[in-house]
Formats: sequence, structure tokens, C-alpha cells
Amino acid sequence: MNTSFWKAGHTPTLFSAFLYFDLSFMVWYLLGPLAVQIATDLELSAQQRGIMVATPILAGALLRLVLGFMADRLSPKTAGIIGQVVVILTLLLAWQLGISSYEHTLLLGLGLGFAGASFAVALPLASQWYPPEHQGKAMGIAGAGNSGTVMAAVFAPGLAHLFGWQNVFGLALIPLGIALIVFMLLARNAPSRPAPKALADYARALRDVDSWWFMFFYSVTFGGFIGLASALPGYFSDQYGLNPVTAGYYTAACVMAGSLMRPLGGALADRIGGIRALLYMYGIAAACIAIVGFNLPSSWAALAFFVAAMLGLGTGNGAVFQLVPQRFFREIGVMTGLIGMAGGVGGFILAAGLGAIKQHSGDYQLGLWLFASLGLLAWFGLYNVKRRWRTTWGASSMTAARV
Repeated sequence: MNTSFWKAGHTPTLFSAFLYFDLSFMVWYLLGPLAVQIATDLELSAQQRGIMVATPILAGALLRLVLGFMADRLSPKTAGIIGQVVVILTLLLAWQLGISSYEHTLLLGLGLGFAGASFAVALPLASQWYPPEHQGKAMGIAGAGNSGTVMAAVFAPGLAHLFGWQNVFGLALIPLGIALIVFMLLARNAPSRPAPKALADYARALRDVDSWWFMFFYSVTFGGFIGLASALPGYFSDQYGLNPVTAGYYTAACVMAGSLMRPLGGALADRIGGIRALLYMYGIAAACIAIVGFNLPSSWAALAFFVAAMLGLGTGNGAVFQLVPQRFFREIGVMTGLIGMAGGVGGFILAAGLGAIKQHSGDYQLGLWLFASLGLLAWFGLYNVKRRWRTTWGASSMTAARV
């Protein structure tokens, strides 16, 4: 066992996976920080705006199965290159042909789903290079590509104000092209990659009850992260009357908190165990979201509690994927696709649901409280399975990692 993390795997591949994931997430999330400006120009309702920002999330969730299968069959690197080329072509068409209707935004969202599906490439590409005791850190660093949402939230509204939101799609092509070149030059597939999985392996994995538990846990942590990240620009604009640029800065603070905590969450899970880390984080996130649901009078107070909630959700993302390789090492490609899909579906439901509830009730209170209730349900579910997990596949005789 090599105790040095930086000597245990392949650092250029880890960096390439992070950069690829980071910029893919930036464009996957692009419609979120542009939502207020797009909705104003296209005269979209709150519900239409919610579905618009949620469409890339759902498309990314479903396409994770596709890229996950390609990563198994071809290789993570090949699947990543194919996905990135599709995203670049999508943005190029949107920039050159223009987006002039609600239906156009949905088509754009479908194409951007390939960027969200990068999850099913970046995590196996990095994970397969590292031994069990370093899985939390490796998956956390690769998964810190969530920070791409920060760049979109900070820069997209301002660039849209200066150059028009349609031109933001063209500007995004510059960093995407650079990331593709770096990925092609530096990324390497691990020499000990598991054998490719057949479609039947996905069905077999779904017959394992632990698969469903992991899918549910991640639908709350990652679904909460990306769903809130997409909905928050509209929330701060609707609830507190902030302009799109200021709402983008508020959202950036929230998504930065969640993104930075993903690798730290993996490292924390390596140290204290993924189950214990998750139990703490579900409690923190659920409490903070429930408090925001009381419609706090100050935007700064709401921001503080959202930041705390995103810290919890980001840490939870890292903790979930510290546990997954311990339980499903040989099926990591299949499970990354399934669990990632569940996280995306959770994000879609949250973002679209918050928009629908706002449209029909006039505020976001019920939606926030429903999500906080899901956090509590996840806490009780994890508490229920922790003894079985720690005495079977998570026992010290079965893995060197702390579960």
C-alpha cells in the first residue's frame, strides 16, 4: 500500500479529469445564471423558466447512462472526447443560429446534457488509478469540477449584460476548446480498468438494494446542489428583487461553498468514515433549508443559510463517492452512471418543482420545506442501513477504507 496520495495514482489524469469536469459543469449550468435575462427577453413564466434550467439537468442525468456505458465499452478517455465534441457543436449552433423561443431553450438544454454527463467519465477515469484508501480524495478532487458552476454564476450574467446573452454561448467555446486539448494530451486510461459491462449488468445492479440506497442518497446531496444552483438566481431575483448580476454573485457564493466542500468531503469521509460524514451533512442541510423556507426578511440571512446548506450538500457529495467504490469497485462504471443519473433526476425535480410551486403558490416556501423533508428522510434511511454496511462490505476485514 502506497501511503502517499500523490504517488498512488496518476496526477496528470486526475488534473485532466478535474478540468474536463469543471468546464463541462460550467456550460451544463449555463442556463441557470442566464435564466432571468433569457426569461425576460423571451417572456417566460416562472414555471417555464424552471423547466428551462431543469432540462439540462434531466438530459445530463439520462445521458450519464449513455456515457457511462461508452466509458466501459470504449474507455473513459474516448467517451470524454466524444461528449465534449457534442457540447462544443451544440454551443456553436446556439451561438450562430440564435435562441428565439422557449422551445429553442429546451433543445439547447438537451444538447448541454452531454456536459452534465461528463460525471460518468471524469470520476471513473480518476478513480480507477487509485487504491481504496485514497478513493475519497481522488473522487473528491475529480468531482470538484462542480466548481465550474461558480464560474458560470460569477461571469455569465455580467458577460450577458455587456455582450448579450446569446454571445455568452460563443465565449464559452474558448475554455471548452482548451480543456479538450488538455484532456486529449494528458489524460490516460488506468492500466487495471475493469472489464466492460453489458447492458444486463445495469439490470443486475438495480436488483441490489444498496444501489437504490446510493441513488437516493445522491439524489438528495447532488440533486440538492445542482437543483438549488439552477434555481437560486431566479429565487434571489423573485424573492428579494435583486438584479441578474447581483443574483449571480449571491448564487456564486452558494455554489462555491458546495463545490469546495466536495473534495474536502471525500477527505473527511476517508478520515471519519463516509456514513458518519453523511449523517452530519444531511442534518445540517435539512435544518438550513427548512429555516430559509420561513421566507427570511433579509437576502443576506437567506444567503448565509443557503451557503451553510450547500456546504453540507457538497460535503455529502464527496462522502457518497467515498463509499461507492468500496461497495461497487468492479461495477464502478455502471454504478457511477446509475448514481449520477439519480443525482441529476433529483436536481431536475427540485429545480422544476421550485419553479412550478412559485408559479402556483406565489412563493418558494412549500418547495423548500419539501426538500428539507427529503434531507431528513435520507438521514433516517442512512441510519437504518449503517450497521449492515459496517458489518458486511464495510467491515475492516473487507476494505482498508473507513466506512
